[in-house]
Amino acid sequence: MKTLIALAMAGVAAAAVVVTAQTNGVPERFSAMAVNMNRGGTARVDITVNRWSTEAERTRLLTTLREKGPEKLLDALQHLPRVGYIQSNGGLGYDLHYAHRVKGQDGGERVVIATDRRIGYWEAANQPRSINYPFTIIELRLNADGEGEGKMSLATKITEDKDKQIITLENYEIQPVLLQSVKRERASQ
Repeated sequence: MKTLIALAMAGVAAAAVVVTAQTNGVPERFSAMAVNMNRGGTARVDITVNRWSTEAERTRLLTTLREKGPEKLLDALQHLPRVGYIQSNGGLGYDLHYAHRVKGQDGGERVVIATDRRIGYWEAANQPRSINYPFTIIELRLNADGEGEGKMSLATKITEDKDKQIITLENYEIQPVLLQSVKRERASQ
C-alpha cells in the first residue's frame, strides 16, 4: 500500500512560485485513510492546499483538454505553479499543481486536486497501458462539516464535468484507492 500511495503521489517537483493565496493566507489541510481496493492495505494521507488554482488556470487547463487533448494537458499542468503537497504516513511530500473546489447545494463541496505522476524507467521503456494515464487525480466530496469521502487514482484517464466546468476522474465510481474518513483541518503555516 505504501508503494501504491507513494506512486500515486509522485509528481515532478516544480519550483515554488509566490502567488497570492486563495486560502486567506491559511493553508487548508485534508486528512484521510487511503484504502487500496485492489491490493488491500491502508495508509494515512495528508493533503495541504496552500492556494487554490485561479480561474485563469482552470480555464487554461479546460481549454487545453477540450482543444488539444490529454497529452497537451499534461504539459500545461506541469507548467503550473505549486498549489500544495500531498504526503503519506508523514513521509516525503510531493507537489500538487492544481486544486479547485466547487460548492455544493447542500453546503458541502467537491474538491479536485491534480498533478502529473512520475513515470519510471521501466514504464517509459516498456510502454505498458499505464503510460497512457500520466495523471494523479484526487477527488474529495465533503459535507457542510468538512467531512466526507474521496477517491485517488495514480494512473487515470481524466475528463471534463461540463456542468461544473471542472476536470475530474473519468469514472469516479470504480477508482482503486478509496479515501475514507476525510476531514478538513487548518494547517499550520
